[in-house]
Amino acid sequence: MSEIYLNFNLEVNPQSTQALFKLIQDQLSKGMKKLNLLISSPGGFVDSGIAIYNFLKGLPIEVVTHNYGSCDSIAALVFCAGLKRYTVTNSRFLLHGISLPIENQRFNETSLKETLESLKNQRETISKIIAKECKTKVGDVEKNMLEGIILNSEEASKYGLVTEIKDDLIPAGVNFINVII
Repeated sequence: MSEIYLNFNLEVNPQSTQALFKLIQDQLSKGMKKLNLLISSPGGFVDSGIAIYNFLKGLPIEVVTHNYGSCDSIAALVFCAGLKRYTVTNSRFLLHGISLPIENQRFNETSLKETLESLKNQRETISKIIAKECKTKVGDVEKNMLEGIILNSEEASKYGLVTEIKDDLIPAGVNFINVII
């Protein structure tokens, strides 16, 4: 059981992150040497996405990511964790700025300033990671995030997000696991 295919078709949030980590840890203890992470996700929580990226990059195995639908928002960052990054022909990637849902909250000047600095820090972190993985300029990624861009498979390949466009997802007879919360 050296090569595993995990399907992540969920929002990126603390629960889905923990479920993914648990599956990966279980498979590592069983001798996994290569992880193929299939992703189609609307995105979600920035902190969870950064944690997944860092976790995947820190694994002592080969990680391959494959977008089979959409890698929107923070899911695009998770996708970047693959040493090889594949996408199907009919896929998309969405990069945009960081938003903050506010519901019945009160802010004073200090907390508002801290919140704004946190949003800026998250955008800068995401931009640095994407720029490093795509071998492009941080300023260009930040500009794209602030404006918001949607890339199809060919555009994502030119951008450097994708290393290859291929529609074959899963070979016959492999170990395939869905991430479930």
